[in-house]
Amino acid sequence: MNPDSKSDKTPERKKKRTILRMLLLVCAGMACLGSLVLLAADCRVERYAAGRVYSDVEAIPVREYGLLPGTSRLVNGRYLNTYFFNRIRAAVELYKAGKIRKIIVSGDNGRTDYNETGDMARELIAEGVAPEDVLSDYAGFRTLDSVVRARNLFGATEITVISQRFHCERAIYLAARHGIDATGFEADEVAPRHVRVRLAVREAFARVLAVLDAEVLDTKPHFEY
Repeated sequence: MNPDSKSDKTPERKKKRTILRMLLLVCAGMACLGSLVLLAADCRVERYAAGRVYSDVEAIPVREYGLLPGTSRLVNGRYLNTYFFNRIRAAVELYKAGKIRKIIVSGDNGRTDYNETGDMARELIAEGVAPEDVLSDYAGFRTLDSVVRARNLFGATEITVISQRFHCERAIYLAARHGIDATGFEADEVAPRHVRVRLAVREAFARVLAVLDAEVLDTKPHFEY
């Protein structure tokens, strides 16, 4: 055995430890930067949406158009999606109270076997909304698309977004950045805790993307008209 083997390895071990510390510092710095970006985007959205999301039908101002963003009717193709049905109920409540006169249903119909827009329209009509008051947008692939196309297709420069609060806030922000005066009406958010946590994480990143789309990239809808 070489008596100097231990001492020979010491500098190498110190070098590895130094590299590891540097990597940890870089990772910590990136995590801190990422947290700041998430916080900044959230604050940006919250600032635009402050005081514009309502839960009281009596308090919300009258608008010609309500915008109902799409989500799937079923979860995993099997279970009824409470987010979908709570949005439908909220839209019907506003409509019957005379707070909106037309409902734009804007969802994803990118596949023949998936039609958010058609599902929403059928539910609204079944709940008593007049068919002529349901306006369909089949290319609402993202919230940005739904908001901008509401103006481009139907001339809606003032809208009430009907969704869960977190979604209303992001839609209001996007509307404001595109010259659309938007308020929001809060649909109930009833879901198990793990679902709400997962959606909260997803929403945090969605807000970063929304700010990038609106203020950096100037992203357009997939189909503008």
